[in-house]
Amino acid sequence: MTAAPDTDRGIVSVSDWRKPGVRRPLRLSHLALLGVLMVSGLGPLLWLAKAAITPTQDTLRTPMAIFPNGVDWANLSTAWNTIGLDVQFMNTVWVALGSWAVQLIVATTGGFVLAVLKPRWAPVLNGMVVATLFVPAVVLLVPLYLTILNVPFLGISLINTFWAVWLPAGASAFNVVLVKRFFDGLPPEIFEAARTDGAGPFRLFWSIVLPMSKPIIGVVSVFAIIAAWKDFLWPSLVLADPKVQPLSVRLPALQQTIELDVYLAALAISTLIPIVLFVLFQNMFLRSAGMGGAVKG
Repeated sequence: MTAAPDTDRGIVSVSDWRKPGVRRPLRLSHLALLGVLMVSGLGPLLWLAKAAITPTQDTLRTPMAIFPNGVDWANLSTAWNTIGLDVQFMNTVWVALGSWAVQLIVATTGGFVLAVLKPRWAPVLNGMVVATLFVPAVVLLVPLYLTILNVPFLGISLINTFWAVWLPAGASAFNVVLVKRFFDGLPPEIFEAARTDGAGPFRLFWSIVLPMSKPIIGVVSVFAIIAAWKDFLWPSLVLADPKVQPLSVRLPALQQTIELDVYLAALAISTLIPIVLFVLFQNMFLRSAGMGGAVKG
């Protein structure tokens, strides 16, 4: 009886891996690479967290020292209450949630039409969507701003409203292509069986496709929320009123008027939520089963 082939083959064979002269250098190189990745990835975040509760003079004199003259927890409360960070924080939450909802609706419905319904004009529309990926975003700033300034057929202006950020965020061809590619990999037999049972397009989308699409919904959600949270250029153009500006726009404007330690504390608070959201989405969607809830045993 022949042994089953090893499906976890790598650059180094199993027999070579058992040799101490090969195994030990490889493990050391793995640890060194892991250390470099941790320093380059977590280092700036950890330094920002330290600087957020460090007095300004300590940060300027010894930026790499760990609390040489103690911890100043008042920086966090000052950043939250004194400079109105709570207002900008909630503005950022609304901007991120609205952008996420619009992008998710457009991406899932667009991908559903192109990959599942497949009308006759689907190849042409798919080509047009892909073609927009080659258009630089900077080229669209002026016509998009003029559209927001005077919405066609409505004659209203969306300046200084969250809709000015939400609606353009939905025009993401990348998300549509990403979701379409995922939907292309779903088993068509399930769609045929649902149509045979009398399911219409809406029932097919809501009860069959969406429960099977948790992984890609998680990916799009992470991209949408993080992109909206850190976006600066477009919100700075359409949200000129400080009362509706998100953190990404308001914090640079306040940099010259507040102390460095308070400013760093505000930056630390603004980066905390995207990290938490990423961890939550990773646990809820990226590691979930793509077929969960779609097929009955």
